[in-house]
Parts: sequence; structure tokens; C-alpha cells
Amino acid sequence: MIRMEDKIGVFICTGYGIAEALDVDALCKVATEEYSVPFCTTVDSCEGPGLDSINEAIEAQSLNKVVIAGISPRRYVDHQFPTAVIVEKIALREHVVWCQPAGEEDTQMLAEDYLRMYITKIQKMGFLEPFQPEEDIDTSILVVGGGVAGITAALEAAAAGYEVKLVEKTAELGGWLAKQHKSVPTRPPYRELEDTGVDELIARVQADPRIQVYTSATTGAIEGAPGLFDVTLKSAGNGKPVDEAIDKFRVGAIIQATGWTPKDPREDLEYGKLDDVIRNVELEALVKDKGRIVRPSDGKEVKSIAFIQCGGSAAKEHHSYCSSICCLTSLKQALYLRESDDDAKAYIFYEFIRTPGQYEDFYRRVQEDPGVFLTRGEVVDVTRNEDGGLTVTVRNTMPGEHIQVNVDLVVLAAGMVPNSADGEAIRALEDAKLKATDGKSGAQQKEAAEKVEQLARHEGTEILNLAYRQGPDLPTLEYDFPDSHFICFPYESRRTGIYPTGAVRQPMDGLAAREDAGGAALQAIQCIEMTSRGEAVHPRSGDKSYPDFFLQRCTQCKRCTEECPFGVLDEDAKGTPLLRATRCRRCGVCMGACPERIVSFKDYSVDMVASMLKAVNVPDEWDEKPRIAAFLCENDAFPALDLAGQHRIQFSPFVRVIPVRCLGSFNLVWVTEAISAGYDGVILIGCKYGDDYQCHFVKGSELAASRQTNVREKLEQMSMENERVELHQLQISEYERIPEIFNNFAELIEEIGMNPFKGM
Repeated sequence: MIRMEDKIGVFICTGYGIAEALDVDALCKVATEEYSVPFCTTVDSCEGPGLDSINEAIEAQSLNKVVIAGISPRRYVDHQFPTAVIVEKIALREHVVWCQPAGEEDTQMLAEDYLRMYITKIQKMGFLEPFQPEEDIDTSILVVGGGVAGITAALEAAAAGYEVKLVEKTAELGGWLAKQHKSVPTRPPYRELEDTGVDELIARVQADPRIQVYTSATTGAIEGAPGLFDVTLKSAGNGKPVDEAIDKFRVGAIIQATGWTPKDPREDLEYGKLDDVIRNVELEALVKDKGRIVRPSDGKEVKSIAFIQCGGSAAKEHHSYCSSICCLTSLKQALYLRESDDDAKAYIFYEFIRTPGQYEDFYRRVQEDPGVFLTRGEVVDVTRNEDGGLTVTVRNTMPGEHIQVNVDLVVLAAGMVPNSADGEAIRALEDAKLKATDGKSGAQQKEAAEKVEQLARHEGTEILNLAYRQGPDLPTLEYDFPDSHFICFPYESRRTGIYPTGAVRQPMDGLAAREDAGGAALQAIQCIEMTSRGEAVHPRSGDKSYPDFFLQRCTQCKRCTEECPFGVLDEDAKGTPLLRATRCRRCGVCMGACPERIVSFKDYSVDMVASMLKAVNVPDEWDEKPRIAAFLCENDAFPALDLAGQHRIQFSPFVRVIPVRCLGSFNLVWVTEAISAGYDGVILIGCKYGDDYQCHFVKGSELAASRQTNVREKLEQMSMENERVELHQLQISEYERIPEIFNNFAELIEEIGMNPFKGM
């Protein structure tokens, strides 16, 4: 029942057709008679003046917990309720009135059940107190990498008033941009090559009093969490003893701008065997150092060059992603040659030419040059000819002919490889984590956990050297780019407070890197400010809850530490989880992982959701009104349900929906609780995962799928059909699938029969 310190109020909206479709008085009786809620009233609207009247009633009645039954929770974004008041919203409009026939018994029962569920939930909710560490939050920013992205990020953060530590492993700032002779044009009319501008950027950094620069240095160790990162710098050599400690300091957030490395060309084009077959970066160095282009083999002035795009590889797997700058670099370097000699010839052989956006104008400018020959074709051979030059053989050209050209130099367009952690090792770790607890128990589970722990270190390839249980670097995607959510949150990584930028995040040119670095600086600043207020960053931005671990019951199974998508938890020597709260994104995956149910939030817990399930009025078997529990991810599936309602798509009235923070937070016990309470089936719907879509919490939906073995085992123990639990993934735009899933599942339940536990 209601605690003495709680005073709950219920507001039932009568607008939007709710009063015409439902018996509002009966809803009030559910609140006042079944739950002894001291205050229940109606309002004409849940928007504008209607919300103002709710605020006034909250103040007048001294309410501290409020349930509003009206429009979708997602429609209240801009409204501020009184502080120190917990507010829960029920979507009577979208989830009941707009998707069910008006005046029907089942429609009324659906609305009443939702009211029961949310009153029960709010009774168990605690008041949120933002996490505040014992130590003060540091507001400075560490930038790792002194190329154009790192320099720009440092300047932008400093301009916003934040202290910056800029660390570069080489002796000089500037990165690859400092090694370039010229840049492609970045301003209209995109015809003439430009100075790189890197010297000016370096001078600005060195003159900025808020930026402390460390060269010939690397991050030897990074411990802690956002707002509390403790950094140890060590020497990278360059005249100093290698690994010597240079400095120690604390920062609030980290920007990783470690750049890229040129890809090694394919051996079938003789790179490394013929001196005059070089990469684009090596040609750039020739021009910058000597001011002219000469053959490496004999120092002869170059009069002709064959540029071979995509590294010249004939293997399709080499073209797995585009490096963005290779085509532009070849076009630029062709002009180097042409500007040095009117009689010089440049040949560019490609499979695809990519010049994004306004760079298309630069492409046209090079096409106009009579000394530049461009054709699509496959370079199959490069050989030394009798006069000391090179003969390039090309087939499947645009004219449909096989051709040969004699040139002084061959330049391979080597792609960009991010300077990130060992992707192969990290992917092996991710696979092992997913398999570690899938259907395993006892000795098998411990053995799997030990393998995960072993894989978590990838000695010799560390970049940041994080002191994290899950490894020393940012997890990477398929091509080793340390991204987190490539659709909705491109700057985020899977380590809160650490933001990759520039070519380490995705292939990009210098101009794009500057723009990207500004975004990363803003994200780092946002993280510091939100952390200082005890709030979460994306996707639950502003959330003041955080997990609490009842460690007295912890069995050190390590599932929470291994399955957390963001490396929030470290461990002590016994394997007990150690919470680093400012790393937490509040997804609840640890809550779903824990078999002992020791993890909870004040506003989201295993017990809270189980109580919502039990609050539903489950009819007897002979009433022929099944009950289905549906757990919907709050990021895609739950909003999709809103959209289905907005489109007035009707579906089974027997489904009772509970939003979850992430499908990865779904705890197996909820299946047991639902079946035991008489539900006839359970539906789980999470975000899509895979190459073309992504769970908002990265791995949550995938983890839920990997746990299905445990769900099946539990159903078998209860002598229940496996079909009584279904798992689906969808994206928010697929709202029309939700009614189909609900209706098809209701038909399935009708076929296999009611839950035999009903009424027990």
C-alpha cells in the first residue's frame, strides 16, 4: 500500500475522444477504491492550459507522485512539472482509444489495467538523487592526437572556456595534413589548390593559454570515469627514454583524434618490389620535400604518372569501404604534375571516382585539363620496360579495349586505416561475451568468463591504455572504426566520456575533420556538464537514476561486467562488480543480465516491473479473454506503438504493454512472473541490429536474442510451450508491424490454448 510519506494523485484526461470511448468514472474508482489514491480528478487536456492546471493541483494538494492518464509520454517533452515530484504518464489516447473500438468492454479493461500498472509502479518508485562522487568533477579535456582533428578539437574546447591537455606521440603537431604540399580546394569555385592552413592552426594552439601541449608522448594509463579520469603520460621516445613517466593529471572527458595510417597496397602491383611504384602519401612527401617529382630509382624528373585508385587491388574485398579522400588526392596530385610541366601526362585508372558534394566541381576542373587522362579500367600488371620506365597494363577500360601505357611513375591510392585498437581481438572478445553465458552454467560459465578476461587484453596494440575490465581501448566496428551508434549518435563511443573524431572515427578529409572535431568538442563539454549534474548522456540524456548493486547476494558470475555495452563495471580480485557510476548510460543491461536480481534503479527494477505484471486483472480461463505481456524497447518499439495509434491501426485488446529501457534489460524472471500470474504469452520487441540498423544501447537487442536459450529452458521447466514467448526486432518506421505481431500472437495463443497456470 501507499507509504505515509507518499501522496499520489491521478489525473485522467477527458479530451481527444477519451471520455467518449471510456467510462472515466470507472477509471477513477480503480484509483480511489482499489488503490486508495487520495486524489483523482479529470482534466480537459494534457497540453497547454491543461498541464498548467495539473501543476496548480499538484501544488494545492501537496502531491509528490502523479499519474497522468492521457496522451503519450513522448508528448510532454517541453513541459516542466514541479520539482521533487515523480510523474508517470499513460498513453490512453495512442495505446487505447485510438487503436481500440470505443465503448467496448475489452477497451475499458485495457485502460483500467494500464491505470493499475502505473499506480503500482509509482508506488514502488523512489525519488531520484543525482549521483555525486566524493571528489569534485574535473572540467578539463584530454585530446589524444595532434593532427588537424585533435588541434581543432583543442581550439574549440579552449574557445568555450575549458582547459585542454593535447597529447601527440610524434615530435611535431600537424599529423598527415602537415605532410601535404597543398590541399584540395575547399571554397567556391573549387578550382585552385589551397594551402593546408595547418601552420596557422599549430601557431594558434601553441599560443592559447588554455591548451597545454605534450609532444613525443602517449597515454600510458587512463583510469577512472567521466569527470574523474586519471591520466598518466609516458614518453614516446624522440630523444627521451621510452615509457618514462612524463606527467599525471585528471580530466573530465577525452577526445580520441589518433588519425589514420595508409593501407598497404596489394603485392600484385609490385609495391615494395619496384622502386618507382609508390603510394599517394609518398608522392606527397616527394613534392613537399623537394618541390618537384622525381623517380625514386634514379632521381630522373617525372614526366608521366599512372594513378591507380583503390590501391589497385583486383580483389573485391579490398573495396569494403571507401576512404573518402583517395580520388581527390589523385586529382590533386595530377595537377601537381601538370603545373610543373605543360607536357607532362597523368593517367588515372579507377573502378569508381568519388568526389562528394561540391568537390564534384574540382573533378570537372581536372577533367578539363588536356594532360589528364581518366578512364575506368582494371590495372592487371606493372612491369619495368627497356628504357627504365614502367609499363601499365589495363583491361576492361571504358572504350572496351585492353591498353598499355608507359610512364615514369606509378602511384597507388592507398586507403585510410584508422589508428584504433586491434579490431580482430576486440571482435573475438565481443563474440566470446555473447557466448559466455548462453545456455551455460557452473564450470562451463566460469571457463567462458576466463576466456573473455583473457581476450580483453590486446597487448601491443593499445592506444588509450584504459584501465577497464573490458579492455584498454574503445570497442570497434567491423572495419576497426571505434564508433558507437552510427545512426543517431555518431560522435559517441562505447566508453562514456570518450569521443573519437576525425579519420579514426570514419574516413574524411581535412575540412571534414575540422568540422567533426568541433562536434566532438561539444560532446565532451556536454558530458562534463551533465556528469557534474549527476545526469546521464545519450540516449537517456538527463536521466538522474543510476544502478544500485545489492552486493551481499552477488555470486561473482561476471555476467554484468561482461555484458555491459559501455564498460561501466570493473571488478575486484574476487570478481565482484565495482560500479563506475559516471560511465553509466542507464540502459539496465546489467539488471537484465543478473540471475540473482541484485541490480535496480529507483525508478526501474525487476520487482517494479514484476509488480506491474501482477497488477493486471487476469480473467479466468472460461472468460476466453487471454492476457499477453509485451515488453517494448523505449527507443524504437514503444514509439512505433505510438505511431500505430496515431494511424488508428487496431490490434488485439488482450495485450498489455510495458516499456523497457532496452531489451537487454529484460530479466528472465519476468517470463516466470508473467506465466505464474496467468498470462498466456510474452512478446519481446527490441531495436533492429546488424549492418544497416543498430540498437540504441549497441548490444542490448542482440543480448536479448542470445538469452533466448535460457528463456526456452525456463519454459521447459514450467512444462510450457516455447511458442508462448516471441522475440522480434523492428525499427521505429515499421510501426505497422506492431499490430501484426500482436494480432498474430493472439491467434497463436488461441490455437495452443490458455495458460494452464491461470487461476492458480
